[in-house]
This record gives sequence, structure tokens and C-alpha cells, in this order.
Amino acid sequence: MQKLVMTGGGSAGHTVPNLALLPALKEKFDISYVGSEGIEKKLLSGQGVPFYTISCTKLVRGSLLQNIQMPLRFIKSIRQAKRVLRSIRPDAVFSKGGYVSLPVVFAAKALKIPVVSHESDLSAGLANRLIAKKCDLVLTSFPETAKQFKNGVYSGSPVRQELFQGSREFALHKYSFDGRKPVLLIFGGGSGSRTINRAVAEILPELLKKMDVLHICGKDASTKVLPGYAPLAYEQDMASAYACADFVVSRAGSNSVFEILALQKPALLIPLENKRSRGDQVENALYFSKKGCCRVLREGDLCGEALLSALQSLAADKALLKTLKGTKIPCGNQNIVAAIETAAEKKAPKLKTTQRAGKTF
Repeated sequence: MQKLVMTGGGSAGHTVPNLALLPALKEKFDISYVGSEGIEKKLLSGQGVPFYTISCTKLVRGSLLQNIQMPLRFIKSIRQAKRVLRSIRPDAVFSKGGYVSLPVVFAAKALKIPVVSHESDLSAGLANRLIAKKCDLVLTSFPETAKQFKNGVYSGSPVRQELFQGSREFALHKYSFDGRKPVLLIFGGGSGSRTINRAVAEILPELLKKMDVLHICGKDASTKVLPGYAPLAYEQDMASAYACADFVVSRAGSNSVFEILALQKPALLIPLENKRSRGDQVENALYFSKKGCCRVLREGDLCGEALLSALQSLAADKALLKTLKGTKIPCGNQNIVAAIETAAEKKAPKLKTTQRAGKTF
């Protein structure tokens, strides 16, 4: 069996897509993962994949002082990655981006190991722009993004297949909902969102008159005991969370957006807009909003009153639901796996987008 090294991390957004691909890739490759001590190591725990840790240097935006030693640290990271790759001797490397991927891809290129990367967002992130020329292929979730790279190929987004297996009946029982009211799922990414949580707290009594609420709050998980309100710090079983949801409030990270739309859930997206963001979430949200697939509430406008009004409009938007039912979001898993196989065999890829009946975005 051929060997594959996967990399990517620094955030859940650069790791969860790799988890979505693992089941199919395990059938074809002996897999190892190279990353840092960050969230990717935690998420890969229990997946039955050997994990190799290297030190990784992150660019701190707007801070010259913190970045001054970055070149030396990066060289050290590449050396560590080379040692790991020489010990594994993989046939290919698959990178999902993030600063964690940089030394691994640079090392793979130096060792003449084929590399396939994947960009989730509409506009490419810094890490993927830096490694693009060192990759055999740069796969993309959006058709337009592939045009940004000479070696770009549109593949579609990885989507966790287990999300389609959730049972609404089981989920309602799990979260103690009686099914008499529609269920609103609220989450703000891997660590929750204090901004969204505060707005929800302002309108929760009014909201619960019309909906049951499953609220994945992150570290700020509420201890309130209210009928029809289920606050959680974190939910591993997102298949159940989605299965019971009639409506969704979410940030606009690419992975979450593609999952929500693939599951045809009417959504209100609140893209992250602060110093931690490069604006990718705004681009993702507006892209699908213009196509009538979701509604958007900008973070600068977010407050309890605005959130309640936006949710009332979302619940009454029959045109949105019709658009969702007629728009099939292509699942890119099969295309991505095929591209990795081809790279490992050093043959020219032949990709064909997987989609169901209906128009695509």
C-alpha cells in the first residue's frame, strides 16, 4: 500500500477537512500526519493515524518584533519536517493549508515528493499562496479560486459524510426537544463566539417563544436551565446537531458553509470581521448570499435586536428554501482522493466534479 503524509493545522478549519477525507484515504493509503502541538494533534487523536510533531512558526500580523526571528525558526521547522519525511518515505503529501503546512510542503518539494494542496476559501490564504508553486496541484472549493493558480483545479469542498447520517428523532431526544417547535442551531466555530453568544443572550426569552435552541457556545457555555434551550460547550456529534436543526446561525468559515448548504439548511451567516480575520469569511458569505443560498448579518450590525429581526426574516423566507432545494452543492471528497492517488502515481489527473441532479453553484 502506498504511503501518504497529511498536513495542515493551526485551526480547526485547516484540520476538519482532513478528517472528512480520512475514511476514503485510509482505504487507499498508509497514512501519517505531520503537524504541531496545536488543535490538529487533538483532533487527530483516536483516529488511528501516526502523528509526528514538528515546531511551526506562525506569522503574527502587524507585529514586526514577534516576526523578527521567524526565518531562522522556519529553517529549523523545514529540517525537522525533512527528517520526518525521510523516515516515513511517503509517495505523496496532502496539505490542507495553515502555517503548519509550510515547512512540510517545503521539505517535500526539496525531497521531490509530489504534493497536492487544497484551498477552502474563495480567496486563497497566505500559506497556500506561498506553497502553490511547490505543489503538483492546488485544488479548490470554489471554481473561481482555481483561476488564481497556474496549477489550480476546481475539485469541490471536502464534506464529512457522517453528517448525512444523523437521525432527527434521535437528535430531538438527545437534546430534550419535543419537536413541537422548529429548532435553531447556533454555533460560532470551534471555539464558539462571544459576540454571537452575547446577542443570543439578549433575545433568548423572546426567541424561545417561537423556537427551540441548540446553542454550541464554546468556553462560554451557559448554565441556564430553560425549557427548549440546550447550551453546549462543544459538540462532537455534529450529525445529530444538524439533523434536528431547521435553521442555522453560524460563522462563515468555508467548511461550515459548505456543510450547511450541502445539508440544505436555511442559514444566517455572521462572518468574522476583526483583526484575526483576513476577510475570507465575508467573501464566502456574500458569495452564497448573492446566489440566494443564505442570509448574511454583518458583525458590525450584530446585536440582539438585529439578530432577532434577521432570524424572523430567515424563518419566513420561502424563496431561500426553494433555492436551497434546487441547488446541489458538489461534494469534493471523491475528486480530492483521485487527485492524491494520481499525484502518488505521478500521472496527469483527470477530475470530474461529483454532483447530484440540479443546478450547481
